[in-house]
Amino acid sequence: MPAEAHPEAHWRPKHSPWLVALTVTLATFMEVLDTSIANVALPHIAGGLSATLDESTWVLTSYLVSNAVVLPISAWVSSRVGRKRFYMSCVVLFTVSSFLCGFAPNLHSLIFFRVLQGIGGGGLAPSEQAILADTFEPRQRGMGFAMYGLAVVFAPAIGPTLGGYIVDHASWRWIFYINIPVGIVSLFLSSIMVEDPPWLEKEKRESRGVKVDWLGLALVGVGFGCLQVVLDKGQQDDWFSSPLIVIFTMLTIICLVGTVVWEWVHPNPIVNIRLFKNPNFGASFTLMFTLGAVLYGTTVLIPQFVQSLMGYTAERAGMVLSPGGFTTMLMMPIVGILVSRVPAKYLITAGFAGLSLALWHMTSINLQIDPYTATMYRVFQAASLAFLFVPINTVCYIGVPREQNNQVSGLMNLARNIGGSVGISFLVTTLARRSQVYQNQLVDKMTTSNPVLQDRLEHLTQLFSSAGPAEALRRAYGAIYMTIQQQAAVLAYARIIEDLAIVTAIFVPLILLFVKKNRPGEGPAGAH
Repeated sequence: MPAEAHPEAHWRPKHSPWLVALTVTLATFMEVLDTSIANVALPHIAGGLSATLDESTWVLTSYLVSNAVVLPISAWVSSRVGRKRFYMSCVVLFTVSSFLCGFAPNLHSLIFFRVLQGIGGGGLAPSEQAILADTFEPRQRGMGFAMYGLAVVFAPAIGPTLGGYIVDHASWRWIFYINIPVGIVSLFLSSIMVEDPPWLEKEKRESRGVKVDWLGLALVGVGFGCLQVVLDKGQQDDWFSSPLIVIFTMLTIICLVGTVVWEWVHPNPIVNIRLFKNPNFGASFTLMFTLGAVLYGTTVLIPQFVQSLMGYTAERAGMVLSPGGFTTMLMMPIVGILVSRVPAKYLITAGFAGLSLALWHMTSINLQIDPYTATMYRVFQAASLAFLFVPINTVCYIGVPREQNNQVSGLMNLARNIGGSVGISFLVTTLARRSQVYQNQLVDKMTTSNPVLQDRLEHLTQLFSSAGPAEALRRAYGAIYMTIQQQAAVLAYARIIEDLAIVTAIFVPLILLFVKKNRPGEGPAGAH
């Protein structure tokens, strides 16, 4: 019975892989865009719902927490209900909850609807990536992931610009309403284009009689949910001086350690921890985590610099990032072609080397840069990011049975998202603390015997002389102190960027040493 031994081996989707890729990329763009677009709208949401700015940050946190909980368990849910059914359910939930978010009458209801939206969004990305891995043959997979990567990298680049435009010219509610037509089109196309391969149908049938790993489900959900709260709220609550952060940190450690131990020995785990026995997958997970940290961290870093220190509007700050997104769009297809011709480890090495050089160039950042310079900082980074996303997502499936594609996709998306949260948390915390250190150092040098200070003080006092001698002197000292704060912040930004440049440079030799050299176009274990 050789012809029937592996009938699924020659399975091909009914529709063109490129149409399938376009279909899932549409939902990807919608979900990733929504992750970043709400950032610039927080002040408007707080004002519109009579809440404080601190309270409104739960609009972001609630989404990230529910998203982090669903990402690692999405593969398990897919195997029990079917990937297509799970994926379409996520599209429906994300679209409906987007409408409810826009309609929310108060902050509490908005936070609840954002939790639902995060649940739907958390199931989209892993399903989409697994669909692409099964739809494309190994030799074409790089181009498939390149199309998917366009959405993942381009959406957060234009998110602040689009969000700034919407809140400046319409209501903040439209940042959620714009998802509705996209979601409807995505749902219609998915119902036609997406299908489950035979081995997933077989897995779904076999899973019906398997008992649910309730303990594993609880450990994963609580562990990653608490971790996201710690990362998102740590700096705001002064980290371990807050009892809440201490409690959530302890829960995170207990649950995640428990997850690793329990899921490693469980015969039917929620999350297949044993994938990390594959060195190739472990290396890919680490690289994707780092990519997420740098990508999302710098996406926050540049707009924050030009807004807080250079007075840019939210829309103008977003426009600084947008050309970087277009650069990535141009580079992704090129990298997609290269993946089928050049071993992935060399492309990833080139990506990290280029990213390190781009970040090192950015350490010259200062308050005199023009919009073109700020834009080019991002463009140089974006060109290198294209060499990372596609090869990492391609190589992570090598050596893994195709029945585990859902698990691989879920864990890789988890790596990117948690890496992004860690990167943003690190940057925000380090920026605040280093700014204070540099401010103290600059203040120590501002003694009465400092001739530069005396000349500046005299000039400013004359400038404000119309307010009277005492008031003029007070205003002069105030202006000097504001300048010190700005210069301290610039030094802190430059040092953080230097740290990122060093970290990414360290990865270059490590990739050459530890990442397995693959044959271009190589498929997962068991693929034919």
